[in-house]
Amino acid sequence: MEQTMDDVLIKAETLIEALPYIRDFNGKRVVVKYGGSAMIDEQLQESLIKDVALLKLVGMEPIIVHGGGKEINKWLGYMGKKSEFVEGLRVTDEETMEVAEMVLGKVNKHLVQMMEKLGVKAAGISGKDGATMLCKKKTVNGKDIGFVGEVTSVNSDLIDTLIAQNFVPIIAPIGMDENFQAYNINADEAASAVAKCIRAEKLAFMTDIEGVCLDPQDPETLISVLPVCEAKRLIEDGTIGGGMIPKIRNCIEAVEQGVNRVHILDGRREHCLLLEFYTHKGIGTAIINNRVGLYPHEKREI
Repeated sequence: MEQTMDDVLIKAETLIEALPYIRDFNGKRVVVKYGGSAMIDEQLQESLIKDVALLKLVGMEPIIVHGGGKEINKWLGYMGKKSEFVEGLRVTDEETMEVAEMVLGKVNKHLVQMMEKLGVKAAGISGKDGATMLCKKKTVNGKDIGFVGEVTSVNSDLIDTLIAQNFVPIIAPIGMDENFQAYNINADEAASAVAKCIRAEKLAFMTDIEGVCLDPQDPETLISVLPVCEAKRLIEDGTIGGGMIPKIRNCIEAVEQGVNRVHILDGRREHCLLLEFYTHKGIGTAIINNRVGLYPHEKREI
């Protein structure tokens, strides 16, 4: 369909709206945790990779940490093996660990391929490469859940080298302990650990929810900017409950340990990263360290 001049002007205005954000984010690092429904829909996959490619091309330094739970479930199903979870963590025996590492490697290289297709250099690694993610065995309420790791330290040397050479690092959440035993790491935890280590400007979680809402059943109550002090209050008074509590606490911890903003985004919406990062209103929830987390142009607008 032929575009009118009004359509063209609207696009120009959108670009102008993004200008202060492009300026403020130039040279800044952003960690994108990629998972959920966005990973199994080809159109959403393409949308996300295009967003990350654009972040790179306009001057940011993006890093992707990805999951692959649904794909792991699929391959375990082919083997006749049922997936078991304890408090959201996959019980990982030796056979499941082998499948997880194989599948996450496959997912990793597919994402690299998609990024390279757009003309942006990408390098796929796991937390084992360069001893990027060291971990220890994780238990849940004293229960052994197998080869599930808890990150104890992140070494950013390999990440720094890749970024310096103009690559987008794409990281699979497999780490190892001091005895070189491989462990499966929850992708949210892995992304948060990387972001805290490199003191990222932003950490964005692709989820299957709109963000933090005062009423979970009403998207109109979405909170666009949520200071840490307010997030803690909403947990205390029960507004934030259930499965959102550990996710929000993880976000609060990341902000308190040096990440400037943590974004909770609906990965089911195309181009959610660009809409959140480069528009005034955004489309998700940004958790910030109170007024300290405001950008220069935002402070001028208050």
